[in-house]
Amino acid sequence: MVRENLGAARHARPPPGDVTAVKITRVRALVVGIAALAVAGVVTGVVYLVLAGRGGPRYGSQDELRRALPRTAADELRARGVTLHGALRCRDIPGWTEERLRVGCEGVTGDRRAVQVIGTGDDHTRQNYFTILVDGRPLVQNSSCLGEDCRATGG
Repeated sequence: MVRENLGAARHARPPPGDVTAVKITRVRALVVGIAALAVAGVVTGVVYLVLAGRGGPRYGSQDELRRALPRTAADELRARGVTLHGALRCRDIPGWTEERLRVGCEGVTGDRRAVQVIGTGDDHTRQNYFTILVDGRPLVQNSSCLGEDCRATGG
């Protein structure tokens, strides 16, 4: 009989003037609300970091861009069926800054056509752009990646 009364007491509604049940509900709601805000803040922060880092410059410095451009441009040309007579020679384009990277490369194809490659990077827009001209005609124009870098990032 005592067990039945304890079971009934657990499931019984509190009397109309009892505020204990209301306080517990408010505390639970407050805890759940704070937890939800914390989770939303963390999720928002992660999304921001992912999106802010997205589309960033592939090369963070003039030196990195100058070293990588001959390799990636040659790879891109090879993938498009153009062979080079020798290695591309790259140099800094006058006017480059830490925020605005500019590199130009020159070379010759196997059938003696001139090749020009221009690579840029902009810290403010967080973008890189690449153009390849073969005999003065664009083969690649304002691409965000070249060669193996495109395959590595799915670009």
